[in-house]
Amino acid sequence: MRVTVIDYKAGNLTSVVKALRHLGADVTVTDRPEPLAHAERIILPGVGHFAATRRLDDTGLTGAIREAIGRHVPFLGICVGMQWLYSGSTEALEQPGLAAFTEQCTRFPNAADKVPHVGWNSIDVSSSSRLFSDVASGEHVYFTHSYHAPITADTAASTHYIEPFASAIERGNIFGVQFHPEKSGETGLKILRNFLELVQ
Repeated sequence: MRVTVIDYKAGNLTSVVKALRHLGADVTVTDRPEPLAHAERIILPGVGHFAATRRLDDTGLTGAIREAIGRHVPFLGICVGMQWLYSGSTEALEQPGLAAFTEQCTRFPNAADKVPHVGWNSIDVSSSSRLFSDVASGEHVYFTHSYHAPITADTAASTHYIEPFASAIERGNIFGVQFHPEKSGETGLKILRNFLELVQ
């Protein structure tokens, strides 16, 4: 199982790579677009501010990712990496996302000291999801975020925190998880394994 992990200087690379190698994956880390031309699977981890995704545009990675997705290469965005799959985020209105999904990510409503959403929470899984094969609704995963995506027909899993939101999305070969599977114990490893074992 070969997977290419994108380093745009704002991702939780160490934990992601460690989890993937624990699962037996052959991992390549790149901050350049050229290796994506031959990638079999791609993961975009992300933490921090949405504006950091500008580096994907500046380095040519956005175009290379778009081309890979067009070749039906399985793609997984994690946390901000998932948010980047949308048209954008109110966290950085001047910075566009990939727009694979037309909606926009928004901040949780202010509710005392509840934002950001940090810690373990349960997921409600869509029965048709390939990414969540053998993952039951009610299992817990680890979140840390202030912005979230809306629930739509592409929602593979949802979570309630202040309000319902999409904790995972799935359409064709494009996948995203708002939580951190690399920090989510056996459930997270199961999700990463499902991604690695996807048939293109």
